[in-house]
Amino acid sequence: MNFLPAKNINTISIVIPVLNEEKCIGTLLNYLLELRTPLVREILVIDGGSRDDTFKVAEMKGVTVISSTKGRAKQMNVGARYASGNILYFLHVDTIPPPHFDLHITNAVNYGNLAGCFRMKFDSDHWFLSRFAYFTRFNYKVCRGGDQSLFVTKELFQKLGGYNEEYIIYEDSEFAGRLYKASEFKVLPQSVVTSARKYRSNGMVNLQYHFGVIHLKNYLGAGPKELYDYYKRKIVD
Repeated sequence: MNFLPAKNINTISIVIPVLNEEKCIGTLLNYLLELRTPLVREILVIDGGSRDDTFKVAEMKGVTVISSTKGRAKQMNVGARYASGNILYFLHVDTIPPPHFDLHITNAVNYGNLAGCFRMKFDSDHWFLSRFAYFTRFNYKVCRGGDQSLFVTKELFQKLGGYNEEYIIYEDSEFAGRLYKASEFKVLPQSVVTSARKYRSNGMVNLQYHFGVIHLKNYLGAGPKELYDYYKRKIVD
């Protein structure tokens, strides 16, 4: 399979927001660097002020590490401003994309899909998590979340004004809602594998319940501060 990009072909900038992730960042970067082809123009790690060795570990891997103020929406917007690829791929530090993810993304964009994501699996075979992961195959905005990763052309991202930095949480879902209104959204058939660590620390049913409440509150008109206040009271990071 030929991965050498032709002239003017779409290329990807991977944007990874991090904060105190020294235990995860090396694993993800090793994986990305092993699979890297010329379709990936750059890997940008956006650090929100880590107090551990996240910044150092990422630098040692030879990727671009950029300091930012704390806040995932802010960090991802910073990454988008620095990105030189014409496709932005936003990836959580504890999510592993599928093999040939870069080819799947660029093919989707070449076919006119300006934004999309992958399906999702957890790094656990627990039936409860498998049931919820199953719904990520459906192309409805209520089924979207940041753990699925997100690709979007830089042109569309800029047109929509990027992530809304008022959102400390729920920034991925809020942005996905705007993408669904602005463009055809593509759910690719391959799956990312994301960590279930937050479910383990909060309890599976308990965490999913609170996520459901946050979605409901947003639907009923709650603003970013109210959503964050609920999250901080109910969910352990």
